[in-house]
Amino acid sequence: MARESSIKMVVLDWAGTTLDFGCLAPSGAFVRAFAKRGLVVTIAEARAPMGLHKKDHLREMLRSERIGRAWEAERGRAWLESDVDDLYRLVTPMQVAAAALHSELVPNLLGDVQKLRDDGIKIAGSTGYFVEAANVCYARSAEQGYVPDFTICADEVPAGRPAPWMIFRCMEAMGIYPPSAVAKVGDTVVDIRDGLNAGVWSIGVVDSSNEMGLSVLEFESLSSEDREDRRSRIRKRFRDVGAHAVVDTLTGLPAALARLQMSPIPR
Repeated sequence: MARESSIKMVVLDWAGTTLDFGCLAPSGAFVRAFAKRGLVVTIAEARAPMGLHKKDHLREMLRSERIGRAWEAERGRAWLESDVDDLYRLVTPMQVAAAALHSELVPNLLGDVQKLRDDGIKIAGSTGYFVEAANVCYARSAEQGYVPDFTICADEVPAGRPAPWMIFRCMEAMGIYPPSAVAKVGDTVVDIRDGLNAGVWSIGVVDSSNEMGLSVLEFESLSSEDREDRRSRIRKRFRDVGAHAVVDTLTGLPAALARLQMSPIPR
Protein backbone atom coordinates (compact mmCIF):
# COMPACT_ATOMS: atom_id res chain seq x y z
CA MET A 1 0.00 0.00 0.00
CA ALA A 2 1.41 3.41 -1.01
CA ARG A 3 2.39 5.69 1.82
CA GLU A 4 0.80 9.12 1.92
CA SER A 5 2.72 12.36 2.31
CA SER A 6 1.67 15.80 3.43
CA ILE A 7 3.15 18.56 1.28
CA LYS A 8 4.13 21.45 3.54
CA MET A 9 6.19 23.67 1.24
CA VAL A 10 6.26 24.64 -2.41
CA VAL A 11 9.47 26.02 -3.93
CA LEU A 12 8.50 28.26 -6.83
CA ASP A 13 10.87 29.42 -9.54
CA TRP A 14 10.80 33.11 -10.46
CA ALA A 15 11.12 34.16 -14.14
CA GLY A 16 8.63 32.19 -16.23
CA THR A 17 6.84 30.78 -13.19
CA THR A 18 5.80 33.57 -10.81
CA LEU A 19 6.75 36.66 -12.83
CA ASP A 20 7.98 37.53 -16.34
CA PHE A 21 5.40 35.53 -18.30
CA GLY A 22 7.27 33.74 -21.08
CA CYS A 23 10.66 34.20 -19.38
CA LEU A 24 11.51 37.11 -21.66
CA ALA A 25 14.16 38.89 -19.57
CA PRO A 26 17.01 36.34 -19.51
CA SER A 27 16.86 35.21 -23.14
CA GLY A 28 17.09 38.68 -24.67
CA ALA A 29 20.07 39.61 -22.49
CA PHE A 30 22.03 36.56 -23.68
CA VAL A 31 21.36 37.42 -27.32
CA ARG A 32 22.58 40.99 -26.80
CA ALA A 33 25.72 39.91 -24.91
CA PHE A 34 26.82 37.55 -27.69
CA ALA A 35 26.08 40.24 -30.28
CA LYS A 36 28.56 42.53 -28.54
CA ARG A 37 31.23 39.92 -29.23
CA GLY A 38 30.29 39.56 -32.88
CA LEU A 39 28.11 36.45 -32.70
CA VAL A 40 24.48 36.15 -33.70
CA VAL A 41 22.62 33.67 -31.50
CA THR A 42 18.93 32.95 -31.71
CA ILE A 43 16.37 33.30 -28.96
CA ALA A 44 15.89 29.52 -29.14
CA GLU A 45 19.62 28.98 -28.54
CA ALA A 46 19.53 31.45 -25.65
CA ARG A 47 16.54 29.68 -24.11
CA ALA A 48 17.91 26.14 -24.36
CA PRO A 49 19.90 26.03 -21.06
CA MET A 50 17.44 28.21 -19.11
CA GLY A 51 17.21 27.54 -15.39
CA LEU A 52 20.96 27.22 -14.85
CA HIS A 53 23.09 29.77 -13.04
CA LYS A 54 23.73 32.42 -15.67
CA LYS A 55 27.47 31.68 -15.91
CA ASP A 56 26.69 27.97 -16.37
CA HIS A 57 24.11 29.04 -18.95
CA LEU A 58 26.80 30.83 -20.97
CA ARG A 59 29.06 27.78 -20.83
CA GLU A 60 26.29 25.55 -22.13
CA MET A 61 25.61 27.93 -25.00
CA LEU A 62 29.31 27.94 -25.94
CA ARG A 63 29.42 24.15 -25.68
CA SER A 64 26.68 23.80 -28.28
CA GLU A 65 28.09 22.69 -31.61
CA ARG A 66 26.71 25.59 -33.65
CA ILE A 67 27.74 28.40 -31.30
CA GLY A 68 31.09 26.78 -30.56
CA ARG A 69 31.92 26.64 -34.27
CA ALA A 70 30.73 30.21 -34.80
CA TRP A 71 32.87 31.43 -31.90
CA GLU A 72 35.95 29.71 -33.35
CA ALA A 73 35.28 31.16 -36.80
CA GLU A 74 34.86 34.67 -35.38
CA ARG A 75 37.78 34.57 -32.93
CA GLY A 76 40.15 32.15 -34.64
CA ARG A 77 40.24 29.88 -31.59
CA ALA A 78 38.01 27.79 -29.38
CA TRP A 79 36.31 29.56 -26.48
CA LEU A 80 38.09 29.74 -23.13
CA GLU A 81 36.90 30.12 -19.56
CA SER A 82 38.07 33.73 -19.75
CA ASP A 83 35.49 34.21 -22.52
CA VAL A 84 32.78 32.97 -20.16
CA ASP A 85 33.94 35.53 -17.60
CA ASP A 86 33.90 38.26 -20.25
CA LEU A 87 30.39 37.38 -21.45
CA TYR A 88 29.19 37.17 -17.85
CA ARG A 89 30.47 40.70 -17.19
CA LEU A 90 28.58 41.87 -20.27
CA VAL A 91 25.34 40.06 -19.50
CA THR A 92 25.11 40.98 -15.81
CA PRO A 93 23.94 44.60 -16.21
CA MET A 94 21.77 43.57 -19.14
CA GLN A 95 20.06 40.93 -17.00
CA VAL A 96 19.48 43.40 -14.17
CA ALA A 97 17.87 45.91 -16.56
CA ALA A 98 15.81 43.20 -18.26
CA ALA A 99 14.64 41.78 -14.92
CA ALA A 100 13.36 45.23 -13.99
CA LEU A 101 11.60 45.63 -17.33
CA HIS A 102 9.97 42.17 -17.29
CA SER A 103 8.85 42.02 -13.66
CA GLU A 104 5.07 41.78 -13.80
CA LEU A 105 3.59 38.88 -11.85
CA VAL A 106 1.97 36.15 -13.93
CA PRO A 107 -1.83 36.42 -14.07
CA ASN A 108 -3.68 35.34 -10.89
CA LEU A 109 -0.44 34.70 -8.96
CA LEU A 110 -1.54 36.38 -5.75
CA GLY A 111 -4.78 34.43 -5.57
CA ASP A 112 -3.05 31.16 -6.47
CA VAL A 113 -0.41 31.64 -3.77
CA GLN A 114 -3.04 32.58 -1.20
CA LYS A 115 -4.89 29.32 -1.83
CA LEU A 116 -1.71 27.41 -1.06
CA ARG A 117 -1.16 29.41 2.11
CA ASP A 118 -4.77 28.83 3.12
CA ASP A 119 -3.92 25.12 3.01
CA GLY A 120 -1.00 25.71 5.38
CA ILE A 121 1.67 25.44 2.69
CA LYS A 122 4.83 27.54 2.99
CA ILE A 123 6.06 29.38 -0.10
CA ALA A 124 9.75 29.50 -0.99
CA GLY A 125 11.37 30.95 -4.09
CA SER A 126 14.54 29.92 -5.95
CA THR A 127 16.14 31.33 -9.06
CA GLY A 128 19.06 30.85 -11.40
CA TYR A 129 19.58 34.62 -11.32
CA PHE A 130 22.63 36.08 -9.61
CA VAL A 131 22.11 38.27 -6.53
CA GLU A 132 21.69 41.63 -8.28
CA ALA A 133 19.02 40.41 -10.70
CA ALA A 134 17.34 38.32 -8.02
CA ASN A 135 17.05 41.37 -5.78
CA VAL A 136 15.27 43.22 -8.58
CA CYS A 137 12.75 40.36 -8.80
CA TYR A 138 12.23 40.37 -5.04
CA ALA A 139 11.68 44.13 -4.88
CA ARG A 140 9.37 44.35 -7.89
CA SER A 141 7.29 41.38 -6.78
CA ALA A 142 6.95 42.81 -3.26
CA GLU A 143 5.63 46.04 -4.77
CA GLN A 144 2.91 43.92 -6.39
CA GLY A 145 2.10 42.05 -3.18
CA TYR A 146 4.06 38.80 -3.60
CA VAL A 147 6.60 38.01 -0.88
CA PRO A 148 7.65 34.35 -0.42
CA ASP A 149 8.44 33.07 3.06
CA PHE A 150 12.04 32.44 1.98
CA THR A 151 14.05 33.15 -1.15
CA ILE A 152 17.43 32.05 -2.48
CA CYS A 153 19.42 32.50 -5.68
CA ALA A 154 22.13 30.51 -7.43
CA ASP A 155 24.94 32.73 -6.12
CA GLU A 156 24.12 31.68 -2.56
CA VAL A 157 24.86 27.95 -2.92
CA PRO A 158 27.91 25.92 -4.04
CA ALA A 159 26.28 25.11 -7.40
CA GLY A 160 23.07 26.15 -9.11
CA ARG A 161 20.50 23.90 -10.75
CA PRO A 162 20.23 21.07 -11.46
CA ALA A 163 22.17 20.57 -8.22
CA PRO A 164 19.60 20.40 -5.38
CA TRP A 165 21.29 22.81 -2.97
CA MET A 166 18.79 25.67 -3.32
CA ILE A 167 15.91 23.34 -2.50
CA PHE A 168 17.79 21.88 0.45
CA ARG A 169 18.55 25.39 1.72
CA CYS A 170 14.84 26.24 1.51
CA MET A 171 14.00 23.11 3.49
CA GLU A 172 16.60 23.96 6.13
CA ALA A 173 15.50 27.59 6.44
CA MET A 174 11.82 26.69 6.75
CA GLY A 175 12.42 23.62 8.94
CA ILE A 176 10.54 21.35 6.57
CA TYR A 177 11.41 17.71 5.87
CA PRO A 178 11.41 14.98 4.59
CA PRO A 179 11.73 15.70 0.85
CA SER A 180 8.30 14.16 0.29
CA ALA A 181 6.86 17.18 2.16
CA VAL A 182 8.19 19.50 -0.56
CA ALA A 183 7.22 20.26 -4.15
CA LYS A 184 9.42 22.14 -6.61
CA VAL A 185 7.56 24.04 -9.35
CA GLY A 186 9.28 25.54 -12.37
CA ASP A 187 9.05 26.24 -16.07
CA THR A 188 12.20 24.61 -17.48
CA VAL A 189 13.61 21.11 -17.88
CA VAL A 190 16.41 22.17 -15.49
CA ASP A 191 13.76 23.00 -12.87
CA ILE A 192 12.31 19.52 -13.21
CA ARG A 193 15.74 17.91 -12.82
CA ASP A 194 16.43 20.16 -9.84
CA GLY A 195 13.40 18.77 -8.04
CA LEU A 196 14.21 15.20 -8.97
CA ASN A 197 17.79 15.54 -7.74
CA ALA A 198 16.48 16.83 -4.41
CA GLY A 199 14.10 13.87 -4.10
CA VAL A 200 11.05 16.15 -3.87
CA TRP A 201 7.90 16.27 -5.95
CA SER A 202 8.79 17.97 -9.24
CA ILE A 203 6.12 19.90 -11.15
CA GLY A 204 6.26 21.77 -14.46
CA VAL A 205 4.19 24.84 -15.33
CA VAL A 206 3.38 25.36 -19.00
CA ASP A 207 1.64 28.56 -20.13
CA SER A 208 4.05 31.15 -18.71
CA SER A 209 7.11 29.00 -19.26
CA ASN A 210 10.44 29.50 -20.95
CA GLU A 211 9.43 26.47 -23.00
CA MET A 212 6.36 28.36 -24.30
CA GLY A 213 8.41 31.54 -24.66
CA LEU A 214 5.54 33.92 -25.40
CA SER A 215 4.38 37.13 -23.77
CA VAL A 216 0.87 37.26 -22.31
CA LEU A 217 -0.38 39.06 -25.40
CA GLU A 218 1.29 36.60 -27.78
CA PHE A 219 -0.07 33.65 -25.82
CA GLU A 220 -3.60 35.03 -25.75
CA SER A 221 -3.42 35.65 -29.51
CA LEU A 222 -2.88 31.96 -30.27
CA SER A 223 -5.71 29.99 -31.78
CA SER A 224 -7.15 27.36 -29.45
CA GLU A 225 -5.67 24.63 -31.66
CA ASP A 226 -2.18 26.15 -31.69
CA ARG A 227 -2.30 26.80 -27.96
CA GLU A 228 -3.22 23.22 -27.16
CA ASP A 229 -0.64 21.83 -29.56
CA ARG A 230 2.10 23.87 -27.87
CA ARG A 231 0.86 22.87 -24.43
CA SER A 232 0.86 19.19 -25.38
CA ARG A 233 4.46 19.31 -26.59
CA ILE A 234 5.65 21.08 -23.43
CA ARG A 235 3.73 18.72 -21.13
CA LYS A 236 5.38 15.79 -22.90
CA ARG A 237 8.83 17.38 -22.58
CA PHE A 238 8.40 17.81 -18.83
CA ARG A 239 7.00 14.31 -18.35
CA ASP A 240 9.76 12.78 -20.47
CA VAL A 241 12.38 14.10 -18.03
CA GLY A 242 10.43 12.77 -15.05
CA ALA A 243 8.01 15.46 -13.84
CA HIS A 244 5.58 14.03 -11.29
CA ALA A 245 2.89 16.47 -12.47
CA VAL A 246 2.42 19.22 -15.04
CA VAL A 247 0.01 22.15 -14.74
CA ASP A 248 -0.89 24.72 -17.36
CA THR A 249 -0.95 27.51 -14.75
CA LEU A 250 -0.39 27.76 -11.01
CA THR A 251 -4.16 27.77 -10.58
CA GLY A 252 -3.98 24.01 -11.14
CA LEU A 253 -1.37 23.52 -8.44
CA PRO A 254 -3.62 22.76 -5.41
CA ALA A 255 -5.37 19.96 -7.31
CA ALA A 256 -2.02 18.57 -8.51
CA LEU A 257 -0.65 18.60 -4.96
CA ALA A 258 -3.75 16.83 -3.69
CA ARG A 259 -3.23 14.07 -6.26
CA LEU A 260 0.45 13.73 -5.41
CA GLN A 261 -0.28 13.38 -1.70
CA MET A 262 -2.16 10.20 -2.55
CA SER A 263 0.74 8.85 -4.63
CA PRO A 264 3.82 6.86 -3.63
CA ILE A 265 6.57 8.99 -2.12
CA PRO A 266 8.95 10.20 -4.87
CA ARG A 267 12.18 8.31 -5.44
